Amino acid sequence: MTKITAAITAVGKYIPEYRLTNAELETMVETNDEWIVSRTGIKERRILKEKGKGTSFLAINAANDLIKKSNLNPTEIDLVIVATATPDMQAASTAAYVATQIGATEAFSFDQIAACSSFLYGMSTASSYIECGRYKKVLLIGADMNSSMIDYKDRATCIIFGDGAGAVLFEPNNEGLGLQDEYLRSDGVGREFLQVSAGGSMLPATAETIANKQHFVYQDGKTVFKYAVSNMADVSEKILERNNLTNDDIQWLAAHQANKRIIDATARRIKLDPSKVMMNIEMLGNTTSATLPLLLNDYESQLKKGDKIIFAAFGGGFTWGSIYLKWAY
Repeated sequence: MTKITAAITAVGKYIPEYRLTNAELETMVETNDEWIVSRTGIKERRILKEKGKGTSFLAINAANDLIKKSNLNPTEIDLVIVATATPDMQAASTAAYVATQIGATEAFSFDQIAACSSFLYGMSTASSYIECGRYKKVLLIGADMNSSMIDYKDRATCIIFGDGAGAVLFEPNNEGLGLQDEYLRSDGVGREFLQVSAGGSMLPATAETIANKQHFVYQDGKTVFKYAVSNMADVSEKILERNNLTNDDIQWLAAHQANKRIIDATARRIKLDPSKVMMNIEMLGNTTSATLPLLLNDYESQLKKGDKIIFAAFGGGFTWGSIYLKWAY
């Protein structure tokens, strides 16, 4: 009996129109273009400006882009997963609303939250549902409205994050393509270094937490950078070793777009030529859960059936990991 694997068969994306450039940030905080580019590789990021719109708006538009491009009937979708760090609201599922809005009336849905590793973990979840034979079409969306939790007077964070969403469709494959292996990790030691401390069950919103700006992202940049560089590189190297792959076997590295220096360090660790490294951080910044699917969208025209792709991500918590996937179209 042929083994069923879970393959990506379609992609979609959405990024807001508004561009927040380094030049504009210079008017908001003490920084400059050279300083930002040299430390992060970012020149601009997209920001959702429309009032009353949140992560679901980004996710719905990315899903509809995929549906339109692939001529997919949304009623055929079995499951909708929204990978995000910025759900629309507490308690109510963002994924449930997204599924309804795109017409996926036969699907069940849920949110997957693991900071910047949310989409990577979502790939594992979506693939498992396909591989067990229970479902045929799983829509995985990575979406974040990071601007909703950024203090634009905090130079350590406002220069990094942008808003956006990317979507992929997972379906069964009998050719040995799709997800091949995964190595996912987490460590609660990272909780204090990258967080939004207020608004959750431990510290509900009060006038005091708002005054103290505890609803904005806090990041200990040096510590996060150190962990991200070592761990993303470690898991990427591990996934190659486990699958007896060399750098020559790999066509692409799709690494979480947090910082160009981290991406470059990961590529150097596995001795991968820069031409094989997917990169869009310069124009989008760190879109958290959306970085990996946005990369696939931006490089879709260059991908070939059978291409071996190494995915790697690192996020708050800490969460991190790597996935090996063969492109299916």
